[in-house]
Amino acid sequence: MADVNIARVAYKGGTPGVNAVVAGEVRLMFITPAAIMPFIKAGRLRALAVTSAEPSALLPGLPAIASTALPGYESISMTGIFATANVSAAEINRLNQEILRVLNKSDVKEKLANSGAEVIASSAHALAMTMKKDMAIKEKLINDAGIRSDTAHAE
Repeated sequence: MADVNIARVAYKGGTPGVNAVVAGEVRLMFITPAAIMPFIKAGRLRALAVTSAEPSALLPGLPAIASTALPGYESISMTGIFATANVSAAEINRLNQEILRVLNKSDVKEKLANSGAEVIASSAHALAMTMKKDMAIKEKLINDAGIRSDTAHAE
């Protein structure tokens, strides 16, 4: 979207990547708050912006990229709960009610926030719509950039 060329450096997990940023081996990193929060709190790294469309309660005062530099930009990391296709709508609704009840407890929210996770409790339908939107955005970016997997070139 920004038409910039950033070299991707692959690390074997988030920790080696974060260590590389702390050591000054690389200049920036896109990573989840959970992995970076201790370094921000210790003053070893500076957070520049969040990649969600809106600011995050996990990092108060930190702007969203979309509001400062790149309107329309959003890249989020989602965790959902999934069931097999043969689970009835009634069972899904009941599970969703119980999951929402637990996720909306203040102690659960606090524990998740302390680990760097922001709770966005929603319905199965809302999760599906968010995932479809995210996949469509990423598909467009991949196609526009001409990115192909290695298997696409195999003979």
